[in-house]
Amino acid sequence: MSMSSAAPSPTPARRLPLAGVLRVGRPSDIWFKPALSVVVAVGVPNLTLLALGRLDLAMYTMAGSLCALYAHNLPYAARARALAWVVLGMLAAVAVALVTASLTSSAVVLVAVGALLAAAQKALCDATRIGPPGPVIFAFISSASLFTPQTLGQVPGHLALAAAAGAWAWLVGMAPGLVRPHGPERRATARALNAAAAYAEMSVAPSTAASAAASAATSAATSAEASPTASAGRERARAAGAAAVHAAWQSLFATGARSEPRRALERLVVRAEIALAAPADTDPGRLRTWARDLRGTGPVPSVEPASAADELLGVEAERAAGRRPLTDRLGPLLPLALRTALGCALAGYVSLALGVGRPYWALVTAASLYQANITLTWSRGVQRVVGNLVGVLLFAAVAPLAHLGPAALVLCCLAFNFGAEALISRNYWLGSICVTPMALLITEFTGFQRPGELMTDRIVDTVVGALVGFAAAVAVTNRRAGDRIENALDTVERAREHTARLIAAERPAPGALDAARRSLAAALVELRATADAAAGEWWQRAVPTERVLLAERTGHRTLATAVRRQGLHALEGTRA
Repeated sequence: MSMSSAAPSPTPARRLPLAGVLRVGRPSDIWFKPALSVVVAVGVPNLTLLALGRLDLAMYTMAGSLCALYAHNLPYAARARALAWVVLGMLAAVAVALVTASLTSSAVVLVAVGALLAAAQKALCDATRIGPPGPVIFAFISSASLFTPQTLGQVPGHLALAAAAGAWAWLVGMAPGLVRPHGPERRATARALNAAAAYAEMSVAPSTAASAAASAATSAATSAEASPTASAGRERARAAGAAAVHAAWQSLFATGARSEPRRALERLVVRAEIALAAPADTDPGRLRTWARDLRGTGPVPSVEPASAADELLGVEAERAAGRRPLTDRLGPLLPLALRTALGCALAGYVSLALGVGRPYWALVTAASLYQANITLTWSRGVQRVVGNLVGVLLFAAVAPLAHLGPAALVLCCLAFNFGAEALISRNYWLGSICVTPMALLITEFTGFQRPGELMTDRIVDTVVGALVGFAAAVAVTNRRAGDRIENALDTVERAREHTARLIAAERPAPGALDAARRSLAAALVELRATADAAAGEWWQRAVPTERVLLAERTGHRTLATAVRRQGLHALEGTRA
């Protein structure tokens, strides 16, 4: 049966989940980096303003300081560029907000501008794949700036404060590179090795289980029932391994010059690729040992290239590292941008109609909900509401301490900054528990306020933003999701056929097979992400599940054949 002729199966309606939405997971392996960075980036400007007696200007320095939350997974060469763009994007958003605030005091206009800014920030953050915390920080700062009274004459000075704090945040983000210059790409390589080891272990397990089953004379029916589950698990592990390897190569591509540490990391990523192609010939324990060695500050484990193809892989792979233009990546994101604009605007207007004094909180709540599909948006909404409600209770407990004086207020904010980044990778609602009191305390930089009023406004805006924001997500369906799957399937098929032709060729051009193989790997990663996003939408035509699975299966087999064609599967370093 050809891939194109496989009939799509009906996709059952997905229920909006409750179980597991609040489950606490393991923390990110680098949770302490953004946590410490934001404390330093926020602390120095705020303590300086405190010493000068101008804590009322802290909101403007926060705009630049919070840029330190971004780009922690990127190699430092790429991080320098990404952080610079983050700071410039933040300054542009704040400039629009402050100028608007200086020209009008109409809350209706301010909410509309805030909604449009949030939509643009959502689209650009997703298109550039800047990563966590995504557009939420931009929306929070720009929306708050819109509702801060201004005059045109004050705008340049306030922007200068944000720019100075942004420059400091850039330095804070780049500082770890002085101690561990290859840290991000080492971590990416370690993830690839661990993912490949997991797949190798799962691939060997079925034969072991089968032998045990045969000796125990278990029933054929039980084996037949277990087989699809085991096969699906292996496919998921292989897809996860391919994604991790692809991410590792992208990290290495972003490092710039091919220094000796980078060459050593390339050879380790090659070993991860080989494990995916020939799991039976792989020693998972050795892969995991290399991964553990990469976590420290010692030298990169030395793995000598055993063939010319091994070394060639890291050189010719650069040819397939190109990315689509930004305009091409923005197109599929228009439904999400429309959801964001509509949801944020409606949330803000409902908050205004209810007489809440800070409608931008409802706007930001709505902006924080929108994920890749309806199912994930629902989960984020539940997490946001639970986290904010608990956070309001925490603010009630901390407010008497924070009101002891400006210094106590600044220190409490710094503590919540750290707590938010330390907890948010475990689950979004845990981070929100700290984000909520921090946001409430920031409003008091210009003067202490009545806690009861702040808490009431926050609760109302949270509920309004979550309900109205999710309703907008339901109303604006992503009708392009099905088209994106078809396009992704076509891309995978073209890349697979091209790779297969090069495999069959007697003497392919130097580097051609490697570049084709890497393009196919990238297409498979994109297909899985596209299929997962579409599966969480509703009011869509059925997702062609069989076609996606068949495309992934044949694509990964072609990748494995390409590796064997290059002679990489026989490298001594991967054998048990």
